[in-house]
Amino acid sequence: MSGREAILKKVRGALGAPLDDAARAKAVRQRLAKAPTGVVPARGRLPEEERIALFRQMAEKVSATVEHVKKTGDVPNAVAAYLRSKNLPASVRMGGDERLRAMPWGRVKALETKTGPADPDDEVGVSHALAGIAETGTVALYSGVENPTTVNFLPEHHIVVVDAKDIEGDLETTLSRLKKRFGKGKMPRTLNLITGPSRSGDIEQKLLLGAHGPRALHLIVVDDGRIGNKL
Repeated sequence: MSGREAILKKVRGALGAPLDDAARAKAVRQRLAKAPTGVVPARGRLPEEERIALFRQMAEKVSATVEHVKKTGDVPNAVAAYLRSKNLPASVRMGGDERLRAMPWGRVKALETKTGPADPDDEVGVSHALAGIAETGTVALYSGVENPTTVNFLPEHHIVVVDAKDIEGDLETTLSRLKKRFGKGKMPRTLNLITGPSRSGDIEQKLLLGAHGPRALHLIVVDDGRIGNKL
């Protein structure tokens, strides 16, 4: 008997459940086939324009900075402008995300773009989020070959691009989006939910940014004609 089987046997024994309990097996199959929807807070149930405004408000509340651009083609210039404003080298690390690759990085001649997992020498990482979560100002990023998790945590500055149309009101809807993206029964190895830059208050209750990851989080919201200049 494997360790797993031994543990499950003890659980069944504690519950008084027989191994051939057909009713319990049927209930499990039904639950997996149609999982119930969790309770969604009213704060996330907003029209699109208000939802995006809430996302920005909540993100800035936890020390992230938020920028609005009209179209995806504006992202490389926005990234270059952020680097200049922070007196950072004109170099960024990013994964192979197809949405990022499609952007006109070559138009910014002085900007170096490196692809693949981040290393300790990278000062700035650029990622593309699966979604934003308005109720908390969070961005959701899944891992994979095209989205190395190291880009989210090793560089001191993390720039995350999120499409306005992908900003959901709540976590539950974002998780549904993830399931739809990969298909039922399949999930990425990691889903990172990032709310503001890394921080810690463990030492003398003093807030320290960059304790366990990036000390700066900059969010670029791509409008693509949805919200105009109202964000």
